Amino acid sequence: MSAAAKAKISAAAKARWAKVKAAKPAVKAVVSPAPKKKGGMSAAGRARIAAAAKARWAAAKAAGKKSL
Repeated sequence: MSAAAKAKISAAAKARWAKVKAAKPAVKAVVSPAPKKKGGMSAAGRARIAAAAKARWAAAKAAGKKSL
C-alpha cells in the first residue's frame, strides 16, 4: 500500500472518530461502587473445618497411615 493511500485511510478514520466524539457530550467519569464480595467464610465455619481436618489426621496417624 502506498504512503498516500495509508495517509488517506488514516485521515478518513480520524474524521470518523472526530464525528463520533463530537456527537456525544462529554461524560463525567462515574465512580462505580466497589464490587460486592461474594462468598467468603466465617471464622466459626473455618474453625469447624480445621477441627474436622485435625480429627481426620489424628485418626489416620493413629491407624499408622502416612497419607489420607
